[in-house]
Amino acid sequence: MSEKAYLCIDLKSFYASVECVERGLDPMTTKLVVADPSRTDKTICLAVSPALKALGVKNRCRVFEIPKSIDYIMAPPRLQKYIDYSAEIYGIYLRYISKDDIYVYSIDEVFMDITKYLKLYNKTPREMAFFLMDQVTKEVGVRATAGIGTNMYLAKIALDITAKHAPDFIGELDEMSYRTKLWDHKPITDFWRIGPGTARRLAKYGIYTMGDITLADEDLLYKVFGIDAELLIDHAWGYEPTEIKHIKAYKPKSNSLSRGQVLMRDYKFDEGRLIVKEMMELLSLELVEKGLVTQSVTLDVGYSNQTAMGFAHGTHNFNFDTNAGNLMVEGIAELYDRIVDEETPIRRVYINCNNVHKYEEEKQLNFLEIAKEEELSKERGMQTAINEIRTRFGKNAMFKGMDLEEAATTLERNLQIGGHKSGNEE
Repeated sequence: MSEKAYLCIDLKSFYASVECVERGLDPMTTKLVVADPSRTDKTICLAVSPALKALGVKNRCRVFEIPKSIDYIMAPPRLQKYIDYSAEIYGIYLRYISKDDIYVYSIDEVFMDITKYLKLYNKTPREMAFFLMDQVTKEVGVRATAGIGTNMYLAKIALDITAKHAPDFIGELDEMSYRTKLWDHKPITDFWRIGPGTARRLAKYGIYTMGDITLADEDLLYKVFGIDAELLIDHAWGYEPTEIKHIKAYKPKSNSLSRGQVLMRDYKFDEGRLIVKEMMELLSLELVEKGLVTQSVTLDVGYSNQTAMGFAHGTHNFNFDTNAGNLMVEGIAELYDRIVDEETPIRRVYINCNNVHKYEEEKQLNFLEIAKEEELSKERGMQTAINEIRTRFGKNAMFKGMDLEEAATTLERNLQIGGHKSGNEE
């Protein structure tokens, strides 16, 4: 069997590059950051152009951290625009590679199994990578980088560590070159899936490189990391058995639906209660829209960083399948009152609908469930009507009175994508 060939292609400083292209500017030489000027200078830059990175400006920095001596363009985020560009670029890939052999890892990064395409197009892996990157640059104007590997992990590491130093922005690794070139590489956090916490735990035992991991006592690693040690050891050797077909075939044992937001200021207890109710209302509408139900919701409320408090956590059980807005809002408000400290300001809210599954109309109900179902069926019909109106005329075409209160965020967030401006604000 011939050796596998994978690509991992990343769009260089994607959001910033799109903003440069939209302005007719060269993404590689223009000093530009994507950040919301309507927020404070503590806001995080969603993207920094390569020219600014070359001057030492770090990606995902805060606006105030950019040296005052640097002149740059600040572009307000337009998330819908970036989604449109990403879709166009994905369409380019699909001309040459089947969707079955592409795994979309993020809005600006994909994995591809190009093994069977090399013979078809009579190209080496490097030539295939350059061809796809060149097509994107010619048609869209965005530069890309690529990693080539004999498995998905090595392709990702070739992208993250070696491609940035290559004149053609292409890195290439197999198991042997990985061991030769990168076993002594520092910091170890440059490697995929090794964050600062993992690095600190490894350092306690004198482990600072991937090569050190291969020499470590495996029993010790399993004691410290549990089942995750298996992946850590495999990656240290450059092994990765998972293929794109395995990812696409994966079916989770359970599903959930969630919403979360970081508030723009410290919220008082009553204001936080309003936010939780708004979020639960939107989640219930989403459940109805997708034909899903849940039996419980979990709430996490993070307190202000100005306090010594951490977060509040709890779960409310409905004891039967539901997606009824009034019932769910009432339940989450009750949970909020029970677990959240009234005197401590809050800054973060996260709600999770647990073990969601399809609503079964033909399900056999007991007497209690029959009574409850009759009570809730009218509300489900009303929620369906609301969803239809919002789909046709926009998310803010219909809303509740609480959404007009001063501390409410729903109307503003309905105009955002991922908590940032979509670019389609009215």
